[in-house]
Amino acid sequence: MTSGETSSGTAQTNSASALVQRIRDGEITASEALEAYLARIDESEPTVQAWDYLARDNARKQAEIADKARRRGAPMGALHGVPLGVKDIIDTFDMPTQYGTPLHKGRRPRTDAYAVERLRSQGAILLGKTSTTELATYAPGVTKTRNPHNPEHTPGGSSSGSAAAVAAGHVPAALGTQTNGSVIRPASFCGVWGYKPTFGAISRTGVLRQSPALDHVGVLAATLQDAGLVAQQMMAYDSRDSAMRPCAAPDLHQAASELPPVAPLMAFVKTPVWDQADSETQNAFGELAQALGDAVTELALPDSFAHIHTMHKTVMETEIARNYHRDYERGADQLSDSLRAQIERGREVRAVDYIRSTESIGALAAIADEILNDYDVFLTPAAPGTAPHGLDSTGSATFCTIWTYLGLPALSIPLMTGANGLPIGVQLVGARGDDARLFRMANWLVRSVSN
Repeated sequence: MTSGETSSGTAQTNSASALVQRIRDGEITASEALEAYLARIDESEPTVQAWDYLARDNARKQAEIADKARRRGAPMGALHGVPLGVKDIIDTFDMPTQYGTPLHKGRRPRTDAYAVERLRSQGAILLGKTSTTELATYAPGVTKTRNPHNPEHTPGGSSSGSAAAVAAGHVPAALGTQTNGSVIRPASFCGVWGYKPTFGAISRTGVLRQSPALDHVGVLAATLQDAGLVAQQMMAYDSRDSAMRPCAAPDLHQAASELPPVAPLMAFVKTPVWDQADSETQNAFGELAQALGDAVTELALPDSFAHIHTMHKTVMETEIARNYHRDYERGADQLSDSLRAQIERGREVRAVDYIRSTESIGALAAIADEILNDYDVFLTPAAPGTAPHGLDSTGSATFCTIWTYLGLPALSIPLMTGANGLPIGVQLVGARGDDARLFRMANWLVRSVSN
């Protein structure tokens, strides 16, 4: 396994940060940029199938409005004229949101999700809805999205369309969500940047309610700077989301260009599921840790972390059973076998086990934060290996589970290429609320590997 390009060779040309500046400087109009992206979509979408709904005409109108605003000297937002994709479980008032299942086919929300409102307010052009798996779970469902690097392989899930759209150069960034591994895993498989923020950093109002104790909104992007630029626009307090707390948003876009102020130290964590990583991944991470020298120390997680996968499953399936109750009752025969099984298992969970599993989140997260007093980040795989062959499965999320359960911020960094030519990400995980340090460490790691 070797280090490689970030995604389809498009990372440098497919940059939201660069596009915003070019539009501000008058080098290109928002309409011209949009047409270039639409041409890329026309070229590869028949194969990639990243989109569930494309709003071409509406996007063109948005671009025209953006160009008129610039010409008359109106204030321009941080994402002025930038086309973005939105995962099809996040509400948009002017486009359908169908949750990747025939049970919600044709659903038209009346309002935007709060995160979408924030992006619109900063001038983003919402190009369409990216495909997702069935109710954002494990089964591909109605989505037919393929990995842009090899269409015979999965793009991952459930933010499959968002990751594939960015990797194919259709948009510089797209919204995703993660309840287990649904941002980090597809980012790894598709060779793009994936960012899952600290739990509660981005509002989930207007987002499919799957597991409120675990649900995160995240970003798939062509560059680290783009991930930070898009994410920080959504980091505004929303009292309707009980996971949020009033606080200032970090300047992630700036942090993505900075280096740590002191010599960095990463904890290389194999996690209790190290045996599920393929030998190529195990060897590659061993070589990476060795190459980084004194900046990396191997660390074993406390024994108390050994049961997190079980507790995560208990919380997730119990809350899925609660929140997907109506879908199960009115259309169980239209659900996949895997989702029916999750709901049915969730219905059988004892209250004492669910309460114990939810109450353990805060206690174990505090232990992780304490460990990270001595380290900048955890270094660990984003996935067991490259994207599996076939489209019947979205691959394993096992290397994401611990960090999602704990609500720690995580990045998938497109650093490696497998022997089969497919990408695989390196995952960095930071302390809760320390997302800016995580971005600085990611920038440092990429520079160190590139030198």
